[in-house]
Amino acid sequence: MLLNSPLLPSPASAFKATARLLTEDLGKHLWVSTYRVVISTLISLILALPIGLIMGFQPRIDRFLAPIVYLTYPIPKIVFLPLILLFLGLGDRSKIFLITFIVFFQILVTTRDAVRKVTSETIASLRSLGGNRWQIYRYVPASLPDVLTSLRLSMGTAIAVLFFAESFATTEGLGYFIMDAWSRAAPDEMFAGIIMMGLLGVALFILVDLIEHQLCRWQHIKGH
Repeated sequence: MLLNSPLLPSPASAFKATARLLTEDLGKHLWVSTYRVVISTLISLILALPIGLIMGFQPRIDRFLAPIVYLTYPIPKIVFLPLILLFLGLGDRSKIFLITFIVFFQILVTTRDAVRKVTSETIASLRSLGGNRWQIYRYVPASLPDVLTSLRLSMGTAIAVLFFAESFATTEGLGYFIMDAWSRAAPDEMFAGIIMMGLLGVALFILVDLIEHQLCRWQHIKGH
């Protein structure tokens, strides 16, 4: 209202465009983006979680892998996008690989550091009950809240990377939809895409909160 610019539609017109476009092609772009983010995050979690646990619990393995992580983690992975597109093409594989490549390190580093904070008394108590190495990995829950926190942060990163990856060399996804609407000078449609990308992030955050509520019930009991 202050800027009084046609490039900034009113909230009412933006939400009206969202409702109208959901019955057209916006729903398809939302589904594509959701698929890419969820698959990338799951792959990152499946790969990074066990490696992070092993690095945290096994100092010898950590001494071997930590320098590799320290060298590769700070490198902005987005610079490899031209090579990723060259080898994997312009479809889903390149987008999923790029998001996985970035999110993997966030989950790995957070999991490793969270496990290293678990006290030796906690491990010793489980061993005294007859727990083996696999059971220590499985049943020591003290690092789980930090892992889920890293998952929340990774969701935000994944959506940001998704927008960048979908903003060129593609014809599907919310990133493409937003940039296409911007190029056509259709601000209400552009904001419809922005709204759906925001709602996608909110939905994923709520999903992680529900998972935490189920897996970390002791935290809620402690809060009471």
